Amino acid sequence: MSVLQGVILRAKIVSTFGLIVKWTHILYDNVLVYLCPMCFFAQLSKSPAQLESRFDAVFPESKDYQSGMYNGFAYPKTPIITAEDPKNICLAHWGLIPHWAKEADIRKYTLNARVETVKQKPSFRDSVKRPCLILADSFFEWQWLDEKGKKKQKYQIGLPNGEAFGFAGLYSRWSNRLTGELRTTYTILTTHANELMARIHNTKKRMPIIVAPGGELEWLSEGLSKGVHDSVSLHATPIS
Repeated sequence: MSVLQGVILRAKIVSTFGLIVKWTHILYDNVLVYLCPMCFFAQLSKSPAQLESRFDAVFPESKDYQSGMYNGFAYPKTPIITAEDPKNICLAHWGLIPHWAKEADIRKYTLNARVETVKQKPSFRDSVKRPCLILADSFFEWQWLDEKGKKKQKYQIGLPNGEAFGFAGLYSRWSNRLTGELRTTYTILTTHANELMARIHNTKKRMPIIVAPGGELEWLSEGLSKGVHDSVSLHATPIS
């Protein structure tokens, strides 16, 4: 059991498809935004019916759902479950856009959020009381095989039984000032890598938080106010 509070399980995540991004920060619209390379590629292969059964929720937008691999930098619409509507699966854009942002460009820097500092960061401060589950059944990470990362081994990571799970996330509602479009967006919370993921993500040693199966409703109702445990095992498969 870890000290990170809640009903959450830890899992680690990715660098990117040969794309190396360094931990840094930028000034966006006079707000300091922190970048952290972690979870950028996930996969969801389950059907709408399987997701409804697994999460005990209905999926009204299932006709617009596309399964497959998700590249965070394409800002895809993927299935999530929000705290305000835990019995419904909806589609939301990966890459959180704070309500105060004038443009959507900030989303390239908000694909992930460090759970240790998320409450202090302007980009996420208004979303810390808006927990969500981001549905997936695996994610991808690249292990560096040399000091400069010229040689890498790709891994696909998920639960041992291949079941769908929920990343712990935060969501936001953003209104496009030009079109009036109201968009739901999200970020994936990350933490320190556990032993398995530290061996795979051996540069930054970070990992996404995965909510423990059976703990999803508590996460949605309590969010960051509760403690975390990482009692669920992960399975990592090398991909050639």
